[in-house]
Order: sequence, then C-alpha cells, then structure tokens
Amino acid sequence: MRILFTGGGTGGHFYPIISVAEELNNLLKEHKIVGAELYFMSPSPYNPGLLFENGITYKRNSAGKLRRNLTPLNLVRNFFDMFKVLWGVVISLIQIYRLYPDVVFGKGAYASFPALLAARILRIPVVIHESDTVPGRVNLWAGKFAQRIAISYEAAAKYFPPERTAHTGNPIRHELATPVTRGAREFLKIEEDIPVILILGGSQGAEVINDTILAGLKQLVEKYAVIHQTGKEKYQEVRKMSEAILFDSPHKGRYKTFDYLNTLAMRMSAGVASVVISRAGSSIFEIAAWGVPSIIVPIGERVSRDQKKNAFAYARSGACVVVEEANLSPNIILSEISRILGDKEESEKMRTAAKNFFKPNASRLVAEEILKIALTHEIEK
Repeated sequence: MRILFTGGGTGGHFYPIISVAEELNNLLKEHKIVGAELYFMSPSPYNPGLLFENGITYKRNSAGKLRRNLTPLNLVRNFFDMFKVLWGVVISLIQIYRLYPDVVFGKGAYASFPALLAARILRIPVVIHESDTVPGRVNLWAGKFAQRIAISYEAAAKYFPPERTAHTGNPIRHELATPVTRGAREFLKIEEDIPVILILGGSQGAEVINDTILAGLKQLVEKYAVIHQTGKEKYQEVRKMSEAILFDSPHKGRYKTFDYLNTLAMRMSAGVASVVISRAGSSIFEIAAWGVPSIIVPIGERVSRDQKKNAFAYARSGACVVVEEANLSPNIILSEISRILGDKEESEKMRTAAKNFFKPNASRLVAEEILKIALTHEIEK
C-alpha cells in the first residue's frame, strides 16, 4: 500500500499533513498492516526531520503560483510560473505513475496542484482537506472529483458536494495540542503570579503585530509577561528595538522574544498563556485546543481573503475577539487584554467556547478515510 501526501509550502499546510500521517501510522499498527509506504510530494520538504520521523519519503516536484494582485511585476511572475506548473505536472505524472499510490491526500494551495492533476489523469483516488472558511482555487477544483472532502469550518461545506464532505475540524499533532504547565514558568523564566500574553505571528512573523506590540511594550510589561514569536526574518530587528525601548524599564525581564517556538517551547508557552494574540491561520485551531482566550488579527483582504472570514467564524463561537489591521493600535490591544483578564466570567466563557470549537479527532477521521480508500483501491488494482 502506498499513500501520497501533497500540499503547500507553509506550516499551515505541512503540519496537518504530519498530523494525519501520525494517525495513519497508528492505524496501520492497530490493524497490523505491514509494508505500507508514505510519500510527500512538494517543491520543498519544509521540515525533513519530521518527514523522517514519520517514515515519509520526500519526492520533489515543481509548482507555480497564480497571483491575484495583477501588478506589472506579478504579471511577469505569473507568466514564468506557468512554465513551472507545466513542468511540475510532467514531473508529477512521471513520479506518480512510477509510485502508483493507492490514494493521494491533498492539503490545498498551489503546490498541491501538479500532484492532484497527475492523480486525476491517472485515475488515482483523491482525498482533500480545506482549512479555511472559503476554499482556495485548487481545492475548489479538486473538490469536483475528490472521493472525500474534509473541512475545518462548517461554513466551507456549501462549496462542496454534501454527500462527499465532512466537517472534521483541522488536524493538529496530539503533542502540540497538549499544553505543558508543570515547570513552564521556570523554563521560560516568568514570575509566578503574573498574567502571560503569548503573541504568534506565524512562522514568517507579522510585521504589523510586531510593530504594535513594540509601540505598547513598556505599558505591557508593567502588568504582564510577554512571550513574542517574531518570525525568523524579523527577530533581530525586533530584539534590538525591544532592548532600546525597555532599556530603563525595571520590568524588561518580562519580555521574552523568540524567532521560532519549537514544540516544547510552544506547549509551555500555551500552558502559561492567559491571552493569545495571533493571525487567523491554522494557529486558530491550536489556540482552540489549548482553551485560551484570544485576540485574532487577520491579514488584510488584499493579501488574504480567507483570514478575515476565518477570524469572524471563530469569533462567532465566543472564543475570541477580532481586531482588524486597520483598527490595530497599542491602546486597542491593551484595552482588549485588560477587558478579557479583568472579567473572570468572560474569560471562562471564552475558554469554554475555545474548547468546544476544537475537534480533537480531526486527524483520526481523515486518516481513517484515507486508509479505507487506500485498502479498497489496493484490492481493485
């Protein structure tokens, strides 16, 4: 049995694939199925270590991106990326024909298109998962022929055939979904009784969030400890600016800045967090798993149509408040943090709503469908 995963080159696409692969490996052991082979096809392996840990073989292909913002530069990029797409389809056809997997699981985004098209041409069963309230173009197209479609938000159901669509939630690695409280404050060197604000800008960081936090940093550390994931590209700049801002502050030790939080550091940060400030990508589901109140700042609609809708879908559950980029300021952030933490009843309602929003069996449900289809296809071959 062979199963092929494909998806975009961001953590929001890659880590759910790893989560599903973990569950698939568990199912294979439970059912005593031996000889199964897992593969991941994408222009980049993203995290080769996690692929190796989960017994996944990487297969490189090529993919191009179709940019919506048609500036002169983007028109040129789109033109050349058409050739990347065509080359990616040719490579994918050759590799997938040689592998001939029993099922292809697509996580969406432009990087998954060549492999999904190759699977369609070769009549290999396809399963897809959509993370956003409004599906991307690749998943909208793949949804027309995929045997099973899993969605993170109920609002996305209207875009797909109901008889093949299931609201599973977003796959999250079990390890990451479990916060660590014991020893977390000692590990992070945070005072025992002070509330903690955790700021997540995604793996690439979020400049507008970083700038807003820095602008209000002196006031923040007077009342709170701050764990700030800045993104690797922006880390040095934020660190230097924060040192200058907090130079004469008696509370400068309360500010903890990281370029990236590994799994253990993230679990410990989640374990002590009183409020999380985040973008509206896949981190929403991690925050929900932790059961922590949050302030969600979606990327502007010019960059992403999805995040604003994701943010308000989560807000309707009662688990967060949404602050749009146009309204983002240090005063707004300080006011919202104070409001959430100053009202214990409201804070508890948000925690409960977050836990109710989270679907802990998402990875298992998707893995079970993949395995079921793979077994059927293997018998039919």
